[in-house]
Amino acid sequence: MKKLCPKCRIAIVQAAPVLFDKEACTQKAVQLIRTAAGQGAELVVLPELFIPGYPYGMTFGFTVGARSQEGRTNWKRYYDNSILVPGEETDTLAQLAGELGVYVSIGVSERDPVTATLYNTNLVFSPEGKLDAVHRKLKPTGSERVVWGDGNQDYFPVTQTPWGPMASLICWESYMPLARVALYQKGVTLYLSPNTNDNPEWQATIQHIALEGRCYFVNCDMYFTRDTYPTDLCDYDEVKKLPEVVCRGGSCVIDPYGHYVMEPLWDQEGILYADLDMEQVPASRMEFDPCGHYARPDVLKLEVNE
Repeated sequence: MKKLCPKCRIAIVQAAPVLFDKEACTQKAVQLIRTAAGQGAELVVLPELFIPGYPYGMTFGFTVGARSQEGRTNWKRYYDNSILVPGEETDTLAQLAGELGVYVSIGVSERDPVTATLYNTNLVFSPEGKLDAVHRKLKPTGSERVVWGDGNQDYFPVTQTPWGPMASLICWESYMPLARVALYQKGVTLYLSPNTNDNPEWQATIQHIALEGRCYFVNCDMYFTRDTYPTDLCDYDEVKKLPEVVCRGGSCVIDPYGHYVMEPLWDQEGILYADLDMEQVPASRMEFDPCGHYARPDVLKLEVNE
């Protein structure tokens, strides 16, 4: 492992998107990133699908063998507010990252410029003002598959930072054991997890992953309520059935020993700050290095088609 910068000041943004409004989401992201950078953050992490929001609980009119016109109208509205990568929104975020001299990670709904397929995508921008990494979620979870396609390019991009290799898996991608190993093989020290998952079991999962990967696990969740949804959606009765608090959040950071650096934040928006001791990463690998001295590549080997 190369020598790491010993300290990383990180900001985790737990915030509600402005659902179905890419312009407003982008502007809110800009404000939040500026706030975090003003507090000395060198890495700012925002949730899954922050632009234009995660449409939790919506069916888009899909049933087995049929669709509805109302659902198609909602889907087209979501499509219109998904973004091109690169595009106007990514240019804004890249310029901001360069201006502030920070790394920025943010989840978006990406619209393919040729096929019109949508992708659940995580973007990383560098302090040099460049779009450094584009990761499309490999396999959308459950009924997400009627909205977003399977990731089909640059499966496990890594950003080389002063604190070591940094990469992301989106939400339940982290339940894919081989996907985790693909990151471990690249030596990740910062494992980013933008997600929309407030299940209590998730906390046990992320502690295990940090301990397994001997890396910092950055859990960036959303907090949003039923009032976040536009009231002029078709089939708004779907929204009315949702609980008042749709996602409780739970953002936190886990160290390489499986311990909380920051306890989970619940039931509110907020920005969490922490100074990560990166020396813990190589130190934690003394007795366990998942793809190094504790591996048996002569018996078990992962091949990734990248």
